[in-house]
Amino acid sequence: MHHAQRFSRRECGMHDSVHPSPLEMFRHMFGGHRRGGGRHGFGPFGGFGGGPGGFGGFGGFGGDDAMPRGRQFSADDLQLLLLALLAEQPSHGYELIKALDTRSSGFYAPSPGMVYPALTYLEELGYVTVQAEGNRKRYALADAGRAHLDAQRERVEMLFAKLAHLGRKMDFMRRAFAGEAPAAPDDDTRGWLPEFVEARMALKQALFRKSGASADEQRRIAAILRRAVADIEGRTEG
Repeated sequence: MHHAQRFSRRECGMHDSVHPSPLEMFRHMFGGHRRGGGRHGFGPFGGFGGGPGGFGGFGGFGGDDAMPRGRQFSADDLQLLLLALLAEQPSHGYELIKALDTRSSGFYAPSPGMVYPALTYLEELGYVTVQAEGNRKRYALADAGRAHLDAQRERVEMLFAKLAHLGRKMDFMRRAFAGEAPAAPDDDTRGWLPEFVEARMALKQALFRKSGASADEQRRIAAILRRAVADIEGRTEG
C-alpha cells in the first residue's frame, strides 16, 4: 500500500496556504527559497547555504540528474555571487535579489535578511563601496573586490552554472505542472538535447560500474576523464 507523504505548511516553508503548490514543494525539497531564511542557510545569513561544493561537490551536479536535498551554497558562495553581479553593474540590494531570482528562473530569491548582511560584510572587507541615494544604498565593486573575484573566477563560473542548472530544472517543472510542452530541442536557452542527457547518463553509469576498480584501473579512468575535460573545455591536457 502506498501512503501519500504529508507536509505541513511549516515543513514546506509556506505560511499562506494549507496545500502548497507543486513548485513550492519542489523548492522546499531541493533547498530553494524565495524571500526565506532559516535552517538551510548561507552560514550565518540563513537561506540557501550548505556544505562544500553542493550538488555532490564541485565535481558535478549530483547523481542520476536528481538534485540532492539540502543546502547548495555557502556564505562564501553568496558573497562571490554578489561580487560577480556587482562587477556587471552597481546595484541596490533588491536589484541583486532580483538578479539571482532571474538567473535561477525563480528557484532562488534570497531575502533582504540574507543579502544585506552579506553586503555589509563585503563592505567591511573593502570589497564593495556604498553610495547613499536617499534612504537606499547603491553598491559598487571596489578594486580589492575585483581582485578577489578574479582570483576566484573558476569558482564563480561554477556557481553561475549551478544557478543556470537550477533554472533549467525549475523551468521544466513549471512547464510540466502547467501541462505545457518541454522547451524545443533547438532552444539553446532552455533544456538539454536528448543526446547530451544520454551521454551524461552513460558516463555516470560507466563510472558507477567501476566503483570497485583497482588502483591502477582508477588511475587509467582518471586519465581518460582528465583528457575528456580538457577536450570539452578546448584546452590541451599536459
